[in-house]
Amino acid sequence: MKEQVITSRSGRRTPPAKGRPAAFTQRPARRESGVKGAEHSNVMRRLLAHVPRAAKVVLVIAAAVMVFVGYRTASSASFFQVRRVDVSGTSRTSPEEVANIVRRAAGRTGVWRADLAGISSELERLPGIKTAVITRVLPDGLRVRISERVPAGVVRTAAGHFVWMDQDAVTLRDMAPTDQIPPFFIRGWNEDGTAEARAENVERMQKYLELAREWSAAGLADRVSEVNLIDIRDIRAQLAGNDSQIEVRLGGQDPGTRLKNALKTLDEYRSLSQGGLITYVDITQGVRAILGFATGAQISAAGGTDDETKVAEVTEPTVPGNTRVKVSATTSANRNPAAKPVVKPDTDRAGNKTKSRDEAKGLNRSRRTG
Repeated sequence: MKEQVITSRSGRRTPPAKGRPAAFTQRPARRESGVKGAEHSNVMRRLLAHVPRAAKVVLVIAAAVMVFVGYRTASSASFFQVRRVDVSGTSRTSPEEVANIVRRAAGRTGVWRADLAGISSELERLPGIKTAVITRVLPDGLRVRISERVPAGVVRTAAGHFVWMDQDAVTLRDMAPTDQIPPFFIRGWNEDGTAEARAENVERMQKYLELAREWSAAGLADRVSEVNLIDIRDIRAQLAGNDSQIEVRLGGQDPGTRLKNALKTLDEYRSLSQGGLITYVDITQGVRAILGFATGAQISAAGGTDDETKVAEVTEPTVPGNTRVKVSATTSANRNPAAKPVVKPDTDRAGNKTKSRDEAKGLNRSRRTG
C-alpha cells in the first residue's frame, strides 16, 4: 500500500536535502516599462483629443514653415556657393567664357538651387555651342559638358562677306584669313532670318554637303569656285581658275554626272577659235550641252546696241575623240569688224557681279599681308 505525502503550502521553503541541488524557481518578467509607454501614449491621445482641429492645422503649417526656412537657409549658405566650374568639350569656344557665364548665373543661388536648365539655354545661345549639359557636383561645383557646332560650309552673303555655317544652317563666324578654304563656296543664301528662310537654308546646306562629297570624290571640286543654290532645282556652278568667267547650269538632277560631262565638253571646245570667250555651259537637258559665249558690244550711231552672240550646240561624240559642233550666229548689220572682242563680266541671275574663289583667296592673302 502506497503512502501519499501532502506538502505544506506555506511560504516557508523546505531546505534541499544534503547532496541535492536547489530547485530553479522562474519569476515572471516585469512589465513596468511597457506599462509606462502605454500610459504615455494614452496621455498624448487624451491631450490631442482636447486640442481643437484648427489648432492642429496651425501646428502643421508651423512645422512646414520651419522646414522650408531651414531648407532655404541651408541651400543659400556659403557651403553651397560656386567655387569650381569644370568645362569640357570645347575646341572652338572659349572655356573661360563658358565658366564666367555659369558663375554669374549660379552666383546668386548657389549650387543647390542653381537653375541648370536656364543656364544651359543661355549657353546654347552662343554661336558655336549646340548643346550644353550641366550637372551639380556637391557641395560647391558645377560640371559643364559642351557639344559644339561644326563648320560645314562657307556662304558668300549678298554683302560679299564669307561666313561659316554649320549643317543646321546656323551662322557661326566670319571666315578668317588663316582658315582652310572649303572645296567651294555657297551662293543663294536666304538672309531674311525667318523660320521659313531657315528651313530653306537647311535644305541648301544639305544639298551643298551632298555636292561636296560627290564632286570631291570624283576630283571635280577643284574646278568649282562656288555653287549657286538659290533654287536647288536649278543648280549652277561657277568655275575656278582660268574658267572663272564660266557658269555651268546643271539643273536639279544628277549634278555629278552632268558637271563631269559639261567640263569634258568645255575642255574639248577650248581648242576652237572662240573657245576663250565661252561664258556658260548649259547641260540642264542632260543629253547635250549648249555653250554660250559673247564676242563684244558696240554702240551704234543711232544710239542702239550692237551685240553679237553665238550659241553652239555640242552633241555626244560620233567617233571617239571627235565632236559634232553646230554653230548659229546672229550678227548686226552695223557691226564693226575691226572691233576687238570684249568678254562681258560674269553676273549671277540677280544681275550682280560674281566673285570667284580665286578672288576670295586674293582677299585672304591681302588680309594676311595687311
